[in-house]
Amino acid sequence: MTAIWWIRRDLRLHDNAALTAALSAGGAVAPVFILDPVLLASAYTGARRLAYLEASLRQLDADLRQRGSRLIMRQGNPAAVLNQLAAETKAVAVHALADVSPYAERRDAAVAAHLVAAQTPLHLHPGLTVLPPGDVLTQSGAPYTVFTPFSKAWQMRLAMLPSPKIQPAPDHIATPADLDGLPLPTLTPLSASPLFPPGETAARRRLAQFVEDGLDEASIYAYGEMRHRLDAAGTSALSPYFRFGQLSPRLAVAAALEAIDRAPNAAARQGAEAWLSELIWREFYSHILYHFPHVRGRSFRSAYDGIVWQNDPQAFAAWQSGQTGYPVVDAAMRQLAQTGWLPNRARMIVASFLVKDLLIDWRWGEQWFMQQLIDGDPAANNGGWQWSAGTGTDAAPYFRIFNPVTQGQKFDPQGSYVRRWLPELARVPAKYVHAPWEMPAADQRASGCRLGYDYPAPLVDHQQARARALSTFAAAARPLISGVSTAIHEFNN
Repeated sequence: MTAIWWIRRDLRLHDNAALTAALSAGGAVAPVFILDPVLLASAYTGARRLAYLEASLRQLDADLRQRGSRLIMRQGNPAAVLNQLAAETKAVAVHALADVSPYAERRDAAVAAHLVAAQTPLHLHPGLTVLPPGDVLTQSGAPYTVFTPFSKAWQMRLAMLPSPKIQPAPDHIATPADLDGLPLPTLTPLSASPLFPPGETAARRRLAQFVEDGLDEASIYAYGEMRHRLDAAGTSALSPYFRFGQLSPRLAVAAALEAIDRAPNAAARQGAEAWLSELIWREFYSHILYHFPHVRGRSFRSAYDGIVWQNDPQAFAAWQSGQTGYPVVDAAMRQLAQTGWLPNRARMIVASFLVKDLLIDWRWGEQWFMQQLIDGDPAANNGGWQWSAGTGTDAAPYFRIFNPVTQGQKFDPQGSYVRRWLPELARVPAKYVHAPWEMPAADQRASGCRLGYDYPAPLVDHQQARARALSTFAAAARPLISGVSTAIHEFNN
């Protein structure tokens, strides 16, 4: 008797409901990962994330082999592949973690329909999020569309449930010896990410380091203060592990709650609470995508589908390559190109600049991020871009426009982040590093950074671009919003 564990975004052995259910059948388990041609050919798939997935699959195979099992790799239409595998193994069931994307739901429905003929049911289990979509609803049974009430309801719902029992990785997994599969992917230079060693062991080690009792800038207790600093390692850097399910979200939430309980002072407690809030943001965007699948192609607020974008290809190329003339924007875009990752503050800055300063459709940026990011997640990436664009669920609409100069001055005050990623600005004095166009000619020569030669002049004038964005967005938003003027200044940050 064999059960199939269909691995998708759950590359872990600990706290995995699909694996636990497959093992509970009492027989052998066939762990299978299917290379789906639809996803491989998607315009949202990037080489760096694919390479990281391949390295992670090899690590999962190594973990399985330590337990007497192995990873079975196959390629093709998931419904056809699983039908064939069910016939080979005479499987009693296929177990997988439920996903929330529109494609995942269509795929899983097709798989379930095909498996009916093989009399092998498909069982989908929670685990992509701590609380599955449909578990956090308003009193009228509707999904929440604003984060703060969702967060409160999410925490109340979690408190009502028994304390989660984090399932350890099993000691042994029996897998049929006669199942063949594709060779494991060959690693490429892109696979070896020095920032994110693949595998659940590395993920759990990083989580443990982050939530330990230290009060340095990389600790959960400093997170509330340091997470926005671009010149410091103030984030958890766990997002790729969540993206591929190498870290259980329940384990992360449990660790956050424990850190809150043992916080040594009020400031430390606020830091841990801030990180818990970020975990809830991840839950929120997954729930939004599940309940409102149209956000993958359109604005959450339909009125903003009428925005008249400029969509200048040359301006977009300058943004992609980090050549906009705004140092903090360019530094972030070059970090993205070189590492496949960005801290969240940097993501917000470059997104605001693309959408508001350049008036380029947020979907262009969303797709570029998915092509570049190791941690590119359809729900979180879409939610973040629509937040920055003002077209999404956030209560503050389009008039939130980041000033790229003041953002740099606030979150990279000495310019060390900018100098790290923009070597042409390495000798620019701190007073000019976020606005090099203000440098006198003599200082430009002395620093080796001549505007227009060594570093580009600003692509746009921010104040003029801001005014253009406000009028453009206001024209689309007029049916939704009135009396905006009193709030505009607050969000010009």
